[in-house]
Amino acid sequence: MGGEPSIAVDFADTLVTTTEPWTDLLADPAAATRWWQTQAARLPAGPPPDPLTARRLRNAVRDLLDSHLEGRAAHATSVEDVNAIAATVPTSVRIATDAAAPRAETRWHVEAGGNAPMAAVAREAVSLITDPERMGRLRRCANPECSMLFLAETKRRMWCTANLCGNRARAARHYQRTRSGTTDA
Repeated sequence: MGGEPSIAVDFADTLVTTTEPWTDLLADPAAATRWWQTQAARLPAGPPPDPLTARRLRNAVRDLLDSHLEGRAAHATSVEDVNAIAATVPTSVRIATDAAAPRAETRWHVEAGGNAPMAAVAREAVSLITDPERMGRLRRCANPECSMLFLAETKRRMWCTANLCGNRARAARHYQRTRSGTTDA
């Protein structure tokens, strides 16, 4: 996790749906803290969010992405949860002049409450889900033992990572060919 251009997709991938029961990578407080710390460069500054709220947002984002891939309607509560958390921290655009040239900077107004990192994840989810081009690139890993989601850069991409799931699939095909005595691809 952590390699997707969309932090919302990375966040959704903290729920592993190919295990029984599902594995919640945010259930362990230390693991959840590590996840937020590894994503810090991609998020506005702020304390780690409340674990229950974080898991609720993650479940909502996962449902929205899964519903797209499965061709079903998302749960209404998922839409409401993402929208509510996205709205918890207002932002404003400002000019920052601390670099060689002026640049636009987003200021997160947490004075009235809310958690800026969670609001940023929710807003990225809104941006992703409402962008037909990006949603058209959303895929689930072709490895049946993997539940990772990713945004495919090409139409041919089938695995979350070529060096893990892709290699496993190629090794399994090779094993099947050599075991059955055929060597043609």
